[in-house]
Amino acid sequence: MNQDILQSAVTAPQNVGEMIDADAVGTVGSPDCGDMVRLWIKYKEHDGQKVIDKASFQSFGCQTAIAVASMATQMILGKTREEALQMKADELSAPLGPLPPMKIHCGQMVEGALKAALEAEQGSGAREPENISHAIDQTKSAPTLHDALSAADKKVGRIKIIPLNS
Repeated sequence: MNQDILQSAVTAPQNVGEMIDADAVGTVGSPDCGDMVRLWIKYKEHDGQKVIDKASFQSFGCQTAIAVASMATQMILGKTREEALQMKADELSAPLGPLPPMKIHCGQMVEGALKAALEAEQGSGAREPENISHAIDQTKSAPTLHDALSAADKKVGRIKIIPLNS
């Protein structure tokens, strides 16, 4: 894994934050490690095709999950829904170089969030992505990632968020 690219993506991640007017939202989490990624997508018409115009994310996760999500939001811009659906975890994490075995799930989570958003937008609802422990039901999607984690905690019983009072 390229540590310079990882550090750059983590210290200055691109497209972080909720997108209020998103056309699609996908959330995937792994209760085994506590990581979660939510991805927002906004389309525009370009040359008679609907393409991804904006993408943003939030992540509760390790540096690798944040870096992959940040890069993925850049990589999918200008792609059609069908083109984005074809993208796999290894392609989304490729700028980081080969991920160590214990970090492969980070790319899979971002792929899962992307597919969950694209499939929910199409009306098919979120599906359980391969190798991901828990996909959040998009029809009952919480307004924020914290709310989604809290809901996942009730469903799975393994994720616990304790807000810190400042």
